[in-house]
Parts: sequence; C-alpha cells; structure tokens
Amino acid sequence: MSVPEEAEDLIAGAPVSAHVATSVDDRPHAAPVWYGYRDGVVSFITGGRKLANARENPRVALSIERARDGDVAWNVTLLGRASVVDDADRIEAASDWIYDKYDGEGDEPSEETGAGGDTAVDGGAVRDEDAAGAEESGYALVEVTVGSASWAVYD
Repeated sequence: MSVPEEAEDLIAGAPVSAHVATSVDDRPHAAPVWYGYRDGVVSFITGGRKLANARENPRVALSIERARDGDVAWNVTLLGRASVVDDADRIEAASDWIYDKYDGEGDEPSEETGAGGDTAVDGGAVRDEDAAGAEESGYALVEVTVGSASWAVYD
C-alpha cells in the first residue's frame, strides 16, 4: 500500500519524533525514535529492545503527531513490516538524511525540536560521525514498509 498523499505531506519533513511499537511474546514495547520517510518507507537507526524486537517480530506500528501550544495539530498512525539493515554504508547514508531535518544549521537548539547539532538521538543512537561503527555498536537501520495508514488533522 502506498501512504496517502495527505498523510505523506504531514510526516515527510516534520521534525518530530515517532513512537515505534514492537512486540515479542505478547510483551509490547513503545519508544520514541527520530525517523525519515521516503516512498512508503519509514527509516530509523536504533539499538536495544526496539532493534531486538524488530529482528524477532517485524510487525510494527508507528505513531507520529505534531502539537502546538499543547494542542494536537495532527496525528498519523502507520502499520508495517520492518526490515533490519546491518550494512555500515547504508546506515551512514541513512544517518545523513534522517538526522538532517533535526539538526538544522548549527549546534544551537532549534525552536521546533529543542535539539542541537551535537545532540545524540534515540537513546544515544548512532549519528553521522560514528555511523561507520554502527554494526559493532549494536545499532542498525530499520526500514518499515508501510502497509496501512490512518491520520487526522485537527482545527
């Protein structure tokens, strides 16, 4: 399934985090990730429980929302199938385009994200400068092919 254009417009460039939900042995786990979106695929670099769960059970859910002044402006929920990529070159390339929307131009925190250029993401996940060592560090690229999408925009 392709993601409807209305939902793509909301999530493609939004510098917000997604919450990814995984489950193994009927034990759900939800955690925030910084993500990139291209052509029906949500990508993020992660390690720990999220990665272990995606390796064991590739069925995942993602929830992405934008809030302004405490009010939700929109939300998108995606269901899909995760593929884990351990190739260091692909991790480094993904790191470049995923984190770009969060890092901005400098090291000062941005108003939108509160993140600066040197801020670690995803619980200390790999960044551009150490993506080459991702395989040894226990991090991998996770690519979620979206199977279904729902969204709402609030006025």
